Amino acid sequence: MPLKKGRSRQTVSSNIGEMVHSWENSGAIGTSHPASKKKALKQATAIALKKAGKSKYQRSTKGKSSKKSLRLVRS
Repeated sequence: MPLKKGRSRQTVSSNIGEMVHSWENSGAIGTSHPASKKKALKQATAIALKKAGKSKYQRSTKGKSSKKSLRLVRS
């Protein structure tokens, strides 16, 4: 089954679950064959985030902008 399109956390999580389930049945995620469930989960996470155009270390910009505005108000 193809991966879902979208950037939401729910879509990414769904895609990860689908790939791990696929690995449990066939022992493969795409063309790779991770040895353990932990490695399969890590690879599925990387693939799902890549498909969504996100990064594992991506931060929200909400906190940064509000901190900047607080600094400007205090000065």
